[in-house]
Parts: sequence; C-alpha cells; structure tokens
Amino acid sequence: MKAGIVGLPNVGKSTLFNCLSNAKAQSANFPFCTIEPNIGVVNVPDPRLEKLESLVNPQRVIPATVDIVDIAGLVKGASKGEGLGNQFLANIRETDAILHVLRCFDNDNVVHVDGSIDPIRDKEVIDLELQLKDLETVEKRIERVSRTAKTGNKEAQKEEAALKHIIEYLEAGKSVRSCEFGEDEYKEFVKPLQLITDKPVMYVCNVEEASAVSGNAYVDKVKEAVAHEDAEVLVLAVGTEADINELDDYEERQMFLEDIGLNEPGSSKLIRAAYKLLKQQTYFTAGEKEVRAWTITIGSTAPQAAGVIHTDFEKGFIRAEVISYNDYVSYGSEAKVKEAGKMRVEGKSYIVKDGDVMHFLFNV
Repeated sequence: MKAGIVGLPNVGKSTLFNCLSNAKAQSANFPFCTIEPNIGVVNVPDPRLEKLESLVNPQRVIPATVDIVDIAGLVKGASKGEGLGNQFLANIRETDAILHVLRCFDNDNVVHVDGSIDPIRDKEVIDLELQLKDLETVEKRIERVSRTAKTGNKEAQKEEAALKHIIEYLEAGKSVRSCEFGEDEYKEFVKPLQLITDKPVMYVCNVEEASAVSGNAYVDKVKEAVAHEDAEVLVLAVGTEADINELDDYEERQMFLEDIGLNEPGSSKLIRAAYKLLKQQTYFTAGEKEVRAWTITIGSTAPQAAGVIHTDFEKGFIRAEVISYNDYVSYGSEAKVKEAGKMRVEGKSYIVKDGDVMHFLFNV
C-alpha cells in the first residue's frame, strides 16, 4: 500500500519524505526539485511490537511498513499538462492515499510559487487540478456508456446515472470522496475508475517550530476549510523534524522534542495516521525465531490474514489460535495464556482484531 506526498512546489514535501524514510531525496529552494517520484519503505512505529519483543526475546523483529511516495510539485494547469502535470497525475493515480502538504509558516528565505502564504488557496489549486483530471476521466467513460444506455441496457443506465452524479460533484468543485453512493453502486461503477479525488486524504500542515504543538492561524483556517470533508488534519514542523533527524544520539533527540513540547516525533504520528488512512491494521506472530507485525486491511477474516503470510495458508486454512494483545502482555507468555484458558480457537468467519497474536493451522 502506498501513500503519496503531494502539494505545490516548495511546501516541504521532500523534506517530509526524508524525515519519514531517512532516505535523502533532493530538497532545495526551487520548484520541481523532485521530478521522478522517490519511494521509501517506512516502518510503522508500534510500541506493542517492542513489548512482545521484550517478552518473547526472539532472534529477529520485523515491523509493519508503509510505502511513502514523494511526488513532483503541482502547479496551475497541471491537468492540461502544465509543469510536470501529466507525470504528476499519473504518479498520484498509482497511490492508495494522499498526504497533502500545505505550507503554514512564514519565511522570506523560502520562496513560494505564488509569492505569498495562503494554505487555503494552495489547497484549492491542487484540488481543482485533481478534480479537472477526474472530470476528464469520467467524461470519457460516460461517452461510451451513454451509447449503450440508449439501447435500453439497464446496467449501462445505472452506470450513466452514477457518472452523472460524479460529474455534478466535480463541476461544483467537490471531490469524489465526499460524494455519497450506494454500496453496490460504488463497487460497480465508481471504484473501478480509480479517481484521484476518491482517494482518502490527510492534510499535513507544515508549521514553524513554535507552532508544532498547538498549530497557528493558518492551521485553524485549514481545519475550518476541510471540516466538511472526510479528511484528517495533522500539524507537523517539518523543518524541525529534519533537524532532529540529523541528531545521532537518541537521548539528544528526546531532549529536543521535550524542549518544543512533544513526547514523540510528529513523523511517527504521521506514519501511524497514514497506516490508518490506508485502512490497514496489524496482527502479530510471536515465536523464538521471529516476532513480526503483519499488515492486513481492516475487516479481514482469519483466512485472509493467513494469506498475507502465504497463499497456501489461506487455501488450506483450518483454524486460527488467537490471543488478544492485552492478554499476552497481562500473562507474560503464550504458555501462561494457555494455562489461563485465554487462547481462543477461531474459524473461517473470524474477523481479525487489531493487535491479535495468531497461529494458523492449515493443510494443503
């Protein structure tokens, strides 16, 4: 699963990418510094994994990960190919969620492509270009569908109605993610289009160090502007996070964070939030060889969770042995959990819960 970092040029996208992935993407004070998208595989911070490691003492520990993609900056006219528009839009279409970085700080030394700081204007520029590209996609589709609908084809008529609904929203300057559809209608006609504005979004307000904890007036405006959207807002002092990342000593990092009023890096909060934005959750396997966090989509059944380890596990699934994370920690070991009768045996219909510690029995 991939989350794409988007925004206007010079809002801090590549600096944020570097903070998240510890990769060193080029970051500089001019537009289009990023041309080809950079991809980083980022560990999801999870204190539960550390706790299981302390209890089991395995040979190795493997965390869950999220792919973060740093995509070229967007400008007005991108939907018509301006700047790196066509390339940008192709790259963002391949991601599963959007991390939209908005500049919410004043600094005369960092140029803004429009000459002034206005995160709402910046957001609207990006939104408009994405909406125009989606409109182009839907209009191409409805041309074909309408011809079939005129012949009396019921399915084509249903799809035509759904497409017209989308067009109304896009022409009104609204993103598809805020448009209401019936469940079947969405699965059949909307989801297959892979529309950019249908992707879940998080707005990352890039602030100065003094606003890292409580935000500022720019952040307040962003929160007000997106209140009607199904979106999250996260405040992050990206430049400060970059400075903290340069420190080698863990204690020094913690002291730096405490000095500005934070108990953990904002980048850690962002990675966990991105994980949830992608509708992902974690289950664990724990043994002497390995303690590992496995990523599954929220709502996955036990066989689907087993299939993440190996497709044979799903095909030949018999049952799952399940311990809740809290029980594992409370009793201190798998053996003691079993003695207390707290290990459950679950079948094919079991919906896996976040934090479950699991063993699978299968036969191929």
